[in-house]
Amino acid sequence: MSDWPDDQGGGRGYGRGSGNSQPEGARAMRHIQRGRPSSPAGPPPGGVPRQTGYDDGYDEPRGNGQPYGDARDEVFEPRAARRDPYAQNQNQGYDSGYNTGQVYGRPGAGDGGGPGGDGRPPRAPRPAPNWRKRIKWTAITLVSVLVVTSVITYFWADSKLKREVDLSKVIERPEGGAGTNYLIVGSDSREGMTAEDKKKLHTGSAEGKRTDSMMILHVADDGGNTMISLPRDSNVTIPSFKGAESGKLYPNQGRQTKLNAAYAEDGPELLVRTVEYNTGLKIDHYAEIGFGGFAKIVDAVGGVEMDIPKAFKDKWSGADFEKGKQTLDGQEALAFVRTRHAFSSDLDRTKNQQKFLAALAHQAATPGTVLNPFKLYPTMGAGLDTLVVDKDMGLFDVASMFWAMKGVTGGDGKSMNMPISGSVGGNLVWDKAKVKQLVKELNNDEKVTVSDNR
Repeated sequence: MSDWPDDQGGGRGYGRGSGNSQPEGARAMRHIQRGRPSSPAGPPPGGVPRQTGYDDGYDEPRGNGQPYGDARDEVFEPRAARRDPYAQNQNQGYDSGYNTGQVYGRPGAGDGGGPGGDGRPPRAPRPAPNWRKRIKWTAITLVSVLVVTSVITYFWADSKLKREVDLSKVIERPEGGAGTNYLIVGSDSREGMTAEDKKKLHTGSAEGKRTDSMMILHVADDGGNTMISLPRDSNVTIPSFKGAESGKLYPNQGRQTKLNAAYAEDGPELLVRTVEYNTGLKIDHYAEIGFGGFAKIVDAVGGVEMDIPKAFKDKWSGADFEKGKQTLDGQEALAFVRTRHAFSSDLDRTKNQQKFLAALAHQAATPGTVLNPFKLYPTMGAGLDTLVVDKDMGLFDVASMFWAMKGVTGGDGKSMNMPISGSVGGNLVWDKAKVKQLVKELNNDEKVTVSDNR
């Protein structure tokens, strides 16, 4: 049977629970009494009942026009049933249509079950960060970047090397020994220099190029590297040779001249041939840098500090130095290593050259240069742009040469002049016995015991 009471007027209605075909009267609607007395009979002043909330005891009006709060039809219900009409009718299979506040798919939503009672479900706590995994991937990323940068740098630098010297054209070469021998040449080449550069650096405008300094660097297989300066005024014999450009064979005429004349006559190949013939030491690699490149390297590293023991001037090189510590820029550095008229012999000039190379190598290898790309790349670029090497010399050979030079000039090895026994016609004569002993020790990677008498 229907839960709804019949019309109090006695009429027979129809609808739910009724078989009467006549419309039933207004049903007595069940309402909720919420702990407050019902409203007085009749509507409140103004004709519109006050709209109240669910918890202020609002009495629902009867459907048949009876006044609010008619005690005859009040049904008091428990508070729990008032909150959940659906629960009240669960056992009767009745769906009141009221939403219980449950939001499907979000447990606790709508009933204050989330944080702060805003209806959101509580969030699961974040997992602790996996530091081991983060460190691992950070390390992998850094290593990858370093490898890629190194590879790019290698090919960039290798492409800048000017492999212009062909040592295969050198004839009648001596047997090689242990270690590697580099012939390092500073030339007065003005290639790439503007008229303003030549004036600024006091290089003049002479055509062609000549050697301004020459050194043999022996890199031993087991340490003990040695650097030997070859004075440009050394008295040597020009041997038989094959022209680098013409291919023509020139016989040995017993002609003696300054060492730098060999370079002026037929370039690096004849210079190598002359050094090998007069020393008996095989030259494995050749490296040459011009005036402009030297000055740019010094400027790129931010200058080189030198402690000059005695003031000197030279109008030919532009040198004008006071005594004491001072930082030389590219222009001043070039003047310092080129000055020879201010000294009694070319041996004094080679001492200055070795001293400056020690300071330059130290400055170029400091963390402030090596780890600073804004210094490292300009320094490498300045040197490689004007560095001329032999065709078999690679970037690793250049690096080996530089580090060995840095070690020797920094005290890890020996630096010396070629032993001199006297002079003839203003040219320095090598001590043949000492030269022979020196070459023997170098070929065997032995500690050099020969003195240069300086």
